[in-house]
Amino acid sequence: GGPRRLLLISNSTLHGGGYLGHCQQHIQSFLGQKVKRVLFIPYALHDRDAYARTAREKFESLGYGLDSIHESCDPVEAVRKSEAIFIGGGNTFRLLKALYDNSLIHEIRKRVLEDGIPYMGSSAGTNVATISINTTNDMPIVYPPSLKALGLVPFNINPHYLDPDVKRTHMGETREERIRQYHEEPNTPPVLGLREGTMLLVEGDKATLQGVTGARLFLRGKKPTEHEPGTDFSFLLTDSNSLNP
Repeated sequence: GGPRRLLLISNSTLHGGGYLGHCQQHIQSFLGQKVKRVLFIPYALHDRDAYARTAREKFESLGYGLDSIHESCDPVEAVRKSEAIFIGGGNTFRLLKALYDNSLIHEIRKRVLEDGIPYMGSSAGTNVATISINTTNDMPIVYPPSLKALGLVPFNINPHYLDPDVKRTHMGETREERIRQYHEEPNTPPVLGLREGTMLLVEGDKATLQGVTGARLFLRGKKPTEHEPGTDFSFLLTDSNSLNP
């Protein structure tokens, strides 16, 4: 097995572009020539057939075959045989519940952390790659057995991170306030707010911010900090209590 290789994308679609259009070059350089087929996990959306069609069309246009796990009679075996895994966006609670229901948490962890196969996540698929889904923006429409996720990295991510709009009169909580409330709880890990168009590339013990916008990093008890694409976030991979969810 090799070191872990993750591409954690904030969003699947960027304004003005098609599905995964803004990150397709990142995907190609990430998967490279060796990978021939990608195992897609469409559990975050209700209509899995339509979702798989969208993903298949995109990946085939990039030169990769795509198998959707929901078409397999044995999801665990599908993960064991996979060359690369891509988990798409949708509702994070629905996604995590399905991963538990299909006994896939341990299997995906093993394939990615021990066997070193590439893992791509977008939005909800990025959320479940982290230590827990505590910082998702989604409504808890179903009830997974735990909020602990795959734990491929020892921190949290908030995909689709939104800055407060100073021009608006809306007085509801900002994303920053919600993350601060999370950090009021003891022993809560760092949260990386990934704006639209941003992704985190993890290769072994190295993590680099990529994409077109930036990210905002929240550490418990400290002021949030701003980071540009190219930032080295490797310290987040070691600076946490435990790697095991």
